[in-house]
Amino acid sequence: MVSPMAFLLLITALISSFCTSSQAAAPKTSFEDNFSIMFSEDHFKTSEDGNTWFLSLDKQTGCGFQTKERYRFGWFSMKLKLVGGDSAGVVTAYYMCSEKEAGPEGDEVDFEFLGNRTGQPYLIQTNVYKNGVGGREMRHMLWFDPTEEFHTYSILWNNYQLVFFVDRVPIRVYKNNGNKRNDFFPNEKPMYLFSSIWNADDWATRGGLEKTNWKRAPFVSSYKDFSVDGCQWEDPYPACVSTTTKYWWDQYDAWHLTDDQKKDFAWVQRNLVIYDYCKDFERYPKLPGECSLSPWD
Repeated sequence: MVSPMAFLLLITALISSFCTSSQAAAPKTSFEDNFSIMFSEDHFKTSEDGNTWFLSLDKQTGCGFQTKERYRFGWFSMKLKLVGGDSAGVVTAYYMCSEKEAGPEGDEVDFEFLGNRTGQPYLIQTNVYKNGVGGREMRHMLWFDPTEEFHTYSILWNNYQLVFFVDRVPIRVYKNNGNKRNDFFPNEKPMYLFSSIWNADDWATRGGLEKTNWKRAPFVSSYKDFSVDGCQWEDPYPACVSTTTKYWWDQYDAWHLTDDQKKDFAWVQRNLVIYDYCKDFERYPKLPGECSLSPWD
């Protein structure tokens, strides 16, 4: 016989487990749990243990994968090792997008790693799209060689800010402040996560002056340790997208940089920024409205 109190505790635990799983994403470890191949499955490989994934690019095609689930707000992280050697013209992309295929109304948050000639530094470009419109590029140098070993690239996304991290160092802060001051903040549409490798030698390296050296193909990028702690989308509207402070990425401390993060961010701003659209007055004689929002707030 089970006592009434024990039975009640069991039912309460089951209900709590169900509610949690229906709101915040549960961790999944394998590639098959999280992702689907977007195109060119024959250009995708895994290590023997299945923990490392490889995308390759040749003259015929590249390759890409995407999450099976959509998310709206949270923490998203993956370790990447980029194409080594002469990778001019090659772009490795790691990004979030509200549509499975590029569309005119999509929201998007991008990491793009721009290949280089041997001996030249890799550049990392970030961008934000709202309803299919971008033009919010920033470019940074990295303080390490991203082809020698794996490094962690992460996105923190809540209704107050988008933060791009490299090895937990914030390199870009895109603010919303929880109000309508930034009409270009992507906070309405759930997004999938993607990664791909593709040829972009019409623009990626020195504005397209350096072309892809196909004699060095295939170009291979490597991935592992995908992690998501976010609000998994469920139609019509999961409760976790509301500001409840139940999850760490939706609490006050995640709405702003911490003091230590501000120190790291200041160092990045002084030493690594190559291009910032908010300082490009030739391109934007009138700067976009969000450029007036301080990343330090």
